[in-house]
Amino acid sequence: MINLMYLVLTALLALNVSNEILNAFKTLSVSIDRSNQSIEQKTNEVYQMIKENENAPGQAEKVRPYREKADEVVKQADEMVKYLNDWKRRVVMEAGGYSHEDSTMPDKMDNIDATTLLLVEKKGGDTLKAKIQALREFFLQQVNPADTAAMAKTLPLAIKPAVKNDHNPKADWNIENFEHMPAVASLALFSKFQNDVRSSQQLIINKLFQEAHLKDIKFDTIGAVALPTTTYALEGQKIEAAIMLAAFNKANRPEVKVMAGGGTTKPAANGVVPWETVAKGTGLQTVRGQITLKTEGEPIVRDWKFEYMVGSTGASMQLDKMNVFYIGVDNPVTVAAAGYSVEDVSLDIPGAKIRDSSVKGHYNIRVDKPGKVEVGIMARTQDKTLKKVGSMEVRVKRIPDPVVKIGGIPGGSMEAAKFRIQIAPIAVLESFEFAASFRIVSFTYSMLPRGKDIIGPFTNDNPKGCRFSDVANIAKAQQMARPGDKVFIENIKAIGPDGQTRTLGQIVLSLF
Repeated sequence: MINLMYLVLTALLALNVSNEILNAFKTLSVSIDRSNQSIEQKTNEVYQMIKENENAPGQAEKVRPYREKADEVVKQADEMVKYLNDWKRRVVMEAGGYSHEDSTMPDKMDNIDATTLLLVEKKGGDTLKAKIQALREFFLQQVNPADTAAMAKTLPLAIKPAVKNDHNPKADWNIENFEHMPAVASLALFSKFQNDVRSSQQLIINKLFQEAHLKDIKFDTIGAVALPTTTYALEGQKIEAAIMLAAFNKANRPEVKVMAGGGTTKPAANGVVPWETVAKGTGLQTVRGQITLKTEGEPIVRDWKFEYMVGSTGASMQLDKMNVFYIGVDNPVTVAAAGYSVEDVSLDIPGAKIRDSSVKGHYNIRVDKPGKVEVGIMARTQDKTLKKVGSMEVRVKRIPDPVVKIGGIPGGSMEAAKFRIQIAPIAVLESFEFAASFRIVSFTYSMLPRGKDIIGPFTNDNPKGCRFSDVANIAKAQQMARPGDKVFIENIKAIGPDGQTRTLGQIVLSLF
């Protein structure tokens, strides 16, 4: 089965975009679509064989019921593929439209709001799930009841139940599959559903062909069929396929030769030859071979092939605020790894504190030393061991110095009456993405009345935060301020989220 992940993206300036993962989903979607076309072509060949055999002498009455079932299977499958294409279009348009006129890809591949709105919040996933389940039941109803149970186990089109967890306590299928899914990843998922539809259609059509010719195979219309149960896998995962003739005689067991692995030959059991291997390499892989059926005359030999895509276990980390970690504040990040459930992905950052958030795959990072940290992206494998699947070097910086202001300005001219009602100077972080604040803990106050001697300086030192009213001399001088006076607030010190005391600038006011 195609393993999909919550892909995380990093925006420009505020987010550091990982195009590698986006392009991987784009490539995956295109590859699955190409695989779907190949499956559809092979299925159509068998479907045409059913219709041709109906027209053969003496075959009409026997083949017609199976041809009629095949007609409906093709119709229902085509409608479902069209329905899934419409979902692709709706998601792309909700995400901002196509990248250009001839493209099938969204302009904003990293948009995570479209799928959440359409399929989770508006419950579109409920309708999709119901249609998939209904089509699966319809497919199974077309085969011989004696074969339904066996067919149900191998039919690719199925709904995998959602897993109950902290993020999804009600095991909601919509949330597990579509919440916060990037637009380009949803296209790959819908292509995967289409792949399941076409693969299931192929199995049913082949089964109908077999049932129509269970006793009298027409050897002149035999075609070799290779049905992989997996069209996308990660390196090291198992690839399985069923290789068979579209029609066969149980008394005559065909043999299959797989060209890979030294030309291994395997006999069939009930007309089917099981085959499996371990995914190696990356990209599109092709398996070729021959199937041979012995007859009273010359053996019948047919070539077969199928393709599958091998992906790599890439990983991605999104810095949700900036492209650095800042000391003294929570640095939110989101992580994911291709081929692994979000519950199995974690972080390893030496010297940092890592706290889970309320959403799976999201973490808050606390760091305390400037420089750089190596972030390890870890994933729990099938044997429950932790494996490092990616890493990222992140800079660590102190929060920038704030700007000191009073009455909303850093200095300059101010009405004397307005100055007399000010409570205290404040330290403001400008153009900073984090919710961080500084507390002024000391300053000196001086005032030069017009035509008089300077008053002060007076020191205000209060670790809980300095106000003019804390020091009687400062409060008195403030209330004496008149137009033409100058006010000097100097030696300003403040403490930020990192606990360090910083010396900031000064404020000089000319009152009018």
